[in-house]
Amino acid sequence: MKIKFRSRTTIFIHDLIMVLLAWWAAYWLRFNFAIPDDFVVSAWQLQFFVAASQSTIFWLLGLYRGIWRFSSLPDLFRILKAVLVGVVFIGLSLFFYDRLAGVPGAVLVLYVFLSLVFVSVPRFCYRFWKESVLKESDGQRALIVGAGVAGEMLVRDLQGDHTSKFIPIAFVDDNLTKRRCEIRGVRVLGQVADIARLVDELNIAVVLIAIPSATDAQMRVIVNHCERCHIPFLTLPSLKEMLSCQVSGGTLRDVSIKDILGREPIRLNWTAISESLKDKCILVTGGGGSIGSELCKQVARINPRLLIIYDQSEFNLFRLDTELKSVFPLLNYEAVLGDVTDKAAVERCFQRYRPDVVFHAAAYKHVPLLEKQIQQAVANNILGTRIVAEAAIAAEVDRFVLISTDKAVNPENVMGATKRAAEMLCQHLNNCHSTRFMTVRFGNVLDSAGSVVPVFRDQIKAGGPVTVTHREVSRYFMTIPEACQLIMKAETIGKGGEIFVLDMGEPVKIAYLAEQMILLSGKQPNVDIAIEYIGLRPGEKMHEELFYKNEALMGTGYEKLLLAKAPEYDSEVFWAALNQLLAVCAESGEAIALERNLCQVVPELKRTLCNH
Repeated sequence: MKIKFRSRTTIFIHDLIMVLLAWWAAYWLRFNFAIPDDFVVSAWQLQFFVAASQSTIFWLLGLYRGIWRFSSLPDLFRILKAVLVGVVFIGLSLFFYDRLAGVPGAVLVLYVFLSLVFVSVPRFCYRFWKESVLKESDGQRALIVGAGVAGEMLVRDLQGDHTSKFIPIAFVDDNLTKRRCEIRGVRVLGQVADIARLVDELNIAVVLIAIPSATDAQMRVIVNHCERCHIPFLTLPSLKEMLSCQVSGGTLRDVSIKDILGREPIRLNWTAISESLKDKCILVTGGGGSIGSELCKQVARINPRLLIIYDQSEFNLFRLDTELKSVFPLLNYEAVLGDVTDKAAVERCFQRYRPDVVFHAAAYKHVPLLEKQIQQAVANNILGTRIVAEAAIAAEVDRFVLISTDKAVNPENVMGATKRAAEMLCQHLNNCHSTRFMTVRFGNVLDSAGSVVPVFRDQIKAGGPVTVTHREVSRYFMTIPEACQLIMKAETIGKGGEIFVLDMGEPVKIAYLAEQMILLSGKQPNVDIAIEYIGLRPGEKMHEELFYKNEALMGTGYEKLLLAKAPEYDSEVFWAALNQLLAVCAESGEAIALERNLCQVVPELKRTLCNH
């Protein structure tokens, strides 16, 4: 049975006994272990007063609020303070009572040191026993990557928590000045490149990565070394994720694919965003989708006057409604079930709520599926955008933000062409009305509905194979929160007519993404989980682009946010082609006719029919 010093009564009794021992030991040391009889009588008579006084002061100064298992330097200072206050009180009381008769001054001095030792040493011995003896039998031997502040805090937490399943054995750090240094008894034994060697030599069971400030490139290097060891590895959250929490063993998580994508995450000025959107009525179309729902949650943080969530999916609205009620109970919002192609429903929504800002995220986006659904793609992505934009103009909305995609650049598929047409529509409307129209264009979004990451995750869970279209195919990636922050920042600085683009760094090969996801799941690519190359699907491009060559890309003064100043097109030609396209969509819906008319609206569309 393990002894647990958790009862305050038990600790109080312990300290009471230690005070009495210190009192008698002070007399023994003062008289060289042969106390004269008259002083024995005096010590005996005063011991109860000393014990009662000192114990009361211990209690009043908070000695029994701490836990022995976590005894530290502040606890030692608290004990010293309590002992000093106690001896001053006892000394003054005895001086006024009988001028310290029977109590030599040396006894009081010795009592201070002996009380401090007798009361504090058992606490620190218990902590050492908990950290060193009990943990060694239960935990996994862990190698810590990073001997900085986060690594020190992690080791301290692991050593202080007897329930932790990890035992810190050694550090690795690329800072050569830390080589052979010890941090809380744990030595720095090498660099990141030595991980595999140390795992074998020290019988390491898990690697803990404690570098919250690591870039994606640095994380890739660390992960590559960890993967060669074929043991689990965990990481602390990034600095941004840790702003509201303390470093501890409980914050360790699996390394995720976003940790190693090779691009620094975007960090935007929330103050400016908040000032632009607070006290506004904000409408989000497609608010129940992957981007739309995250956008609603980001907007909710700003506490707008009213948030309108417009979506055609009852289930998505219900799910988001439930989450918002739980996380943002004071948020003033309305969930509206409706289709952006339903002109009457859209107009009723705008006239009822009179929004100040519109984020238009409603769109069909799955490339291979829309190749055979051109009528639905045109209706939802182009007609739906026109209906919402015209309703915004009629309701005198101040700002309208279109959510677009990199597939709208030199499109080779129906989805990209319809989104490019929506971009052009907003540009032409911006020149004619007071409502400011702007576009935000970005690449693939990690973990959005139907994106490659959840597909790969499901395939890995099923045991494979993981299907990749082509060995060389690449895409730009960003996280859902990043995408939404980009959208909100663009709304803040947009003057109207702009196309904003995120500097997304280098594109990532989908084959690399598949390999990393397999490795992060603890499996080996083409050993445990097969990777199968199935060829490009209809409408898919080998490599995506973020802007046209003639869009005069320029900076905005904000980190990673770029401005693509699109060239102007003849308005009469555009509106004639667009009206003809929408007329065909409403009347016959015939695919070939729609595709030919789509080519007239979007001259950049690279399709065979455009040349006939």
